[in-house]
Amino acid sequence: KVLDMRLTNDDMGDFLKEARTIAHLRHPCIIQVLEFGVEENTPYLVMDYAPNGTLRSRFPKGTRLSPEDIQPYVVQVASALQHAHDEKLVHRDIKPENILLGSNNEVLLADFGIAVVAHSSRTQSMTGVAGTVAYMAPEQLRGMPVKASDQYALAAVIYEWLSGSPLFEGSFTEVATHHTLTPPPPLRDRIPALSPAVELAVLKALAKDPAQRFANVLEFAEAFAQGISGELASLSLSPRQSGEEISSKTEPLPSMEVDVLPLQETTITTYSGHAAPVYTVAWSPSDRHDAAHYRSRIASAGDDRTVQIWDAMTGRKVSTYRSHAGGISALAWSPDGKLIASSGMDGTVQVWTADNLHKVSAYTRHTNKVTALAWFPMPAGSSPAGHNPLIASASEDSTVQIWEALTGQRLFVYRGHTHPVHTVAWSPDGRYLASAGEDATVQVWRVPSKDVPTGKLLLASQHASNTLLTAAWSPDGKYIASGGADQVIEVWEAQTGSGVCTYAHHQFTVSAVAWSPDGARIASASFDRTVQIWDASTGEHAVVYPCHSNWVHAVAWSKNGQYLASASSDKTVQVWLAL
Repeated sequence: KVLDMRLTNDDMGDFLKEARTIAHLRHPCIIQVLEFGVEENTPYLVMDYAPNGTLRSRFPKGTRLSPEDIQPYVVQVASALQHAHDEKLVHRDIKPENILLGSNNEVLLADFGIAVVAHSSRTQSMTGVAGTVAYMAPEQLRGMPVKASDQYALAAVIYEWLSGSPLFEGSFTEVATHHTLTPPPPLRDRIPALSPAVELAVLKALAKDPAQRFANVLEFAEAFAQGISGELASLSLSPRQSGEEISSKTEPLPSMEVDVLPLQETTITTYSGHAAPVYTVAWSPSDRHDAAHYRSRIASAGDDRTVQIWDAMTGRKVSTYRSHAGGISALAWSPDGKLIASSGMDGTVQVWTADNLHKVSAYTRHTNKVTALAWFPMPAGSSPAGHNPLIASASEDSTVQIWEALTGQRLFVYRGHTHPVHTVAWSPDGRYLASAGEDATVQVWRVPSKDVPTGKLLLASQHASNTLLTAAWSPDGKYIASGGADQVIEVWEAQTGSGVCTYAHHQFTVSAVAWSPDGARIASASFDRTVQIWDASTGEHAVVYPCHSNWVHAVAWSKNGQYLASASSDKTVQVWLAL
């Protein structure tokens, strides 16, 4: 094989050194390199002959395979990659064309040529993004491949084999952008009969953050195989075990017993009024009781551009607000339950009356998508603006802005974040705001007042994950729970940042956390399709609700603490008993 590049004189020594390493690889699933060299500054490798072609020729583009058909190839490729990784080599170009078949149809992993040349520090800048974009991990696209990049590529190949189409399609730029920013489309949307455990294994290996994939490629292959056989133990609700450390304030919890509750025993209502994924859900604060019934309204919104208000106990739709031009990313009721604020993905926030859907104001000062909203928590008349209630809004423009709900007048812009902000929450006493996003910090800062006019930062709590999606204050204002892409939720003291406990039992990105009204428990939602309830002081005694067939984006407690509502990409909102 002649490599399509020319080496400088300085590069040749590095190429020959790395080629010797590959030539010494001895594994039944790695094709043997017999000779190597450089002619007229062009490197070449001489390899064994593979008589049965490649897996691309065996399974042309568009072919759909069952997990059982795929498994033997996955095991062999993973074994070959693990051997290379143990020798400190990253393949960098896993694709069907580079998986050859020997005389007995055994896998022979080929084309370590990219690994040879790219391993040179001098050629790193030239070849750091070498590979095939259809299967390329986000960090490899940034020129920083690691061992887990090969795991991502293998998962992308498996995704294509299962679904019959690539993970992402389009131009190089479009596909690279999707790999970096877009969550993988759920496999079971394309293959409804696919085992959830198989899907979860593939999606975990496709995590954007390499630290959130399996600890090594063999663990991925084992989880894939166990998913096929129905053994969910490989993806059990226990902390990730790997050689990579998870940076957090306290050690991850040891494995513990959990209760997985049957849906039919806990579900009160399944609301199916939305025509697209539901991203946000909120209970009305003005619930009421009568002699026989608990009554409360829920507002929910998402990609179908509507906010729908409905009865939590019966699922009966009360009204629909339709004034947004695009999908809706966040909503929140005012403390008295009379107003609702909802934010569109176009960067605007609309404030309107909950009873007659009359628009009161529109806020248009953000320059990017508004991701989160929070009302000043105190009754009207106690806010810094008097009887004009305040709203804090977070945005992908990296700011948090405070403004008057009735007039849309901006009062303050917080610019402490360097990346998009995904969550904002007022402390119960209204003195502080907590905000977090893609800069790996939860920032707690003083709300501007006459005494503190500039919004003073109290502390910045560091997370292992670069992307934080959720942060919530305890009802007494003493603690904050926060989580995101690293699958770990940390509970810590709001004034000092000292850790209280860590919950590490989700298997995918944590999208939302919510404290029970009494502050004793936390409900957490995740892209692993579960909501889990656990002790807020210890992180123990989890109850797991496998309540949705797709990612769960939001979870909220009822005012009386007896019920939970969760919103999902499966287009439903579930209301269920919080046992």
